[in-house]
Amino acid sequence: MKAQLKDLVQTRLPTEYGEFVLHFYSNTLDDKEHMALVKGDVAGQKNIPVRIHSECFTGDVLGSRRCDCGEQLAMAMQLINDLGCGVLIYLRQEGRGIGLLKKLQAYNLQDSGMDTVDANLHLGHLADEREYNIAALILDSLQVESIKLMTNNPEKIEALNQLGVEVTGRIPVESVAHDDNVGYLKTKAKKMSHMLFEPKK
Repeated sequence: MKAQLKDLVQTRLPTEYGEFVLHFYSNTLDDKEHMALVKGDVAGQKNIPVRIHSECFTGDVLGSRRCDCGEQLAMAMQLINDLGCGVLIYLRQEGRGIGLLKKLQAYNLQDSGMDTVDANLHLGHLADEREYNIAALILDSLQVESIKLMTNNPEKIEALNQLGVEVTGRIPVESVAHDDNVGYLKTKAKKMSHMLFEPKK
């Protein structure tokens, strides 16, 4: 049975990065509350800048320096506002899909010497368990014709292509490396093929 997606609420959201319209979705695929920040008129438009951002409580909310998630979220919102048009889809799939509890347990394993990939595997998970079906449904709901994806992750581009989303280009979202996340960034580049320059401290 095909997943059903409902755009339940749209509301004006002024932020430090500009003003957006926040869409709140319900769905029958995973019953999670996914959202999208939309700037400008995107319906029927091509080459729309899009960031598909997976929830990161520690980075997005608390400003954790263990990852680059908070910085990427801010960069995407600022860029969309500067361009005057775009979509930021906020997917509720914490910790690359393993959930907050397991992510925090993985943090402890990383402090013991494992990298992010090995820590996930040690906990019985895949290195990355995220899915993008809901993102594809949201883009369809917004009637976006094609996108330029803000990402460093080639697997995300491939996953969207397989779901029928036309990705016409990529916009890099690279944050500055520092002591707390340089190992994390190197692991993403070396083990997960993320398109990053060699992180420098």
